[in-house]
Amino acid sequence: MRQNVTIRDVAQRAGVSAATASRVLSGNPSTSASARAKVRQAARELQFHVNARAKSLRRQQTDTIGLLLPDIRNPFFAEIAQAAEQAALAAGMTTLLCNANESTAQQDLYLKLLVAQRVDGIIAAPQGDGSGKLDETIALGLPLVFVDRVIEGVDVPSVTSDNWSGVRQAVRHLVGLGHRRIGFVTGSQETSTGRERLQAYREALVRAGIRPDKTLIRYGNFQTESGLVAARSLLDLSQPPTAVIAADSLMTLGVVQACNELGLVIGETLSVIGYDDTETTRALSPGLTVISHDPAAMGTQAFAMLRDVLGGRRVPSVVLPVSLVIRNSTGPVPLVSASATSESGARR
Repeated sequence: MRQNVTIRDVAQRAGVSAATASRVLSGNPSTSASARAKVRQAARELQFHVNARAKSLRRQQTDTIGLLLPDIRNPFFAEIAQAAEQAALAAGMTTLLCNANESTAQQDLYLKLLVAQRVDGIIAAPQGDGSGKLDETIALGLPLVFVDRVIEGVDVPSVTSDNWSGVRQAVRHLVGLGHRRIGFVTGSQETSTGRERLQAYREALVRAGIRPDKTLIRYGNFQTESGLVAARSLLDLSQPPTAVIAADSLMTLGVVQACNELGLVIGETLSVIGYDDTETTRALSPGLTVISHDPAAMGTQAFAMLRDVLGGRRVPSVVLPVSLVIRNSTGPVPLVSASATSESGARR
């Protein structure tokens, strides 16, 4: 008999993910009949037996969940946290809030901690490719729900927003105002949101008959400083954009800061569309046009889904709608370019 057969070995033999194999072998009904048959056959062939002691330890309820978010300074994630925590509290559960700080290493650290604390389940906005401690956590069979972000090929239920629709609406709005040089400040390409929003921007331009220009794309990391640096770089081009879209709330603030530094009148010399309709963006003057989704609904939904997973129910993923909230930060293409305006300000 083969020694040290793991659940990953069974998953590989069955041609399914480690998470699916774990669910099948733990008796979780949220799997297909085909997957159950393949996993059980692979387990027999490999003579794999579930560790009863480990299984019983995982089933000891602590009435505690883990909430692992990328950056708790980001107002969007703060709203998700507040909604999920309140929903958990109403259900008699305690929440351990962990801040990954947009770092896979820090994410791994907190996943290890949450497993050691024997939380009943985890809500996470993941980053990276699913390797490391995330893969190990899934293989343990610990109930898990993704929020806002997903990892391709990882079999975990998720609640996300329609990134494609939001960016397409933004591009369509700007094109309707006559803009053709539309800059884009995107987030980390190690995240699903970063990749989806960038791809949506490119596709929306093509649909509008505009050839995407890579010189109008800047890569940030979902934090304010990266939005500031990106906007400065875009506005320093010999032919700068007449409009800029920022792909999250903190990078939006960086873009606004760059405009203020250069003396640009947002909505007149440069149109700006941000992401997330937070208290901060609503307080800006002029009012900021934003791609709006509902982080509170995402947090509440994520906890409801986690409770269903804990109850052994099959949980489908959910994609929530978004909308474009139009305010005064977008307008027609200016007669004077942003570069000319900034140079004039510098001469003064």
